[in-house]
Amino acid sequence: MPFVRIDLSKKHQEGFAQQVGEIVYQVMTAHINVPKDDKFQVITKHESQELVVPKSYLGIEYSEDIIFIQVTLNEGRTTELKKKFYKAICEGLVERLKVRPQDIVINLIEVNKENWSFGNGEMQYAPKD
Repeated sequence: MPFVRIDLSKKHQEGFAQQVGEIVYQVMTAHINVPKDDKFQVITKHESQELVVPKSYLGIEYSEDIIFIQVTLNEGRTTELKKKFYKAICEGLVERLKVRPQDIVINLIEVNKENWSFGNGEMQYAPKD
């Protein structure tokens, strides 16, 4: 049930953003128990000046190639599972797309299952009465 937002610079080559999305999806299905075909993503490419980032934070130096990945998903995954998830996304982007690991920022937003509607104005995961 994750909803993924990916924000990155327009300066990346054609198809790069979709490859990032595919890597994130593959990691979600392999590491955090996301069902096959549960792929809801919004990928937005921005002008460089629209991505506001400090030169460094927590000792990490950023570049204009920064990628923001925000995942809204159901609550309940352990801290250990989340750490593995972050690491797997980073490794996939570094290995397959040659992204600097310093330029991968990931944010999780955890919600209750009833906070989703997948269409028809219905709460598909409504609590059972």
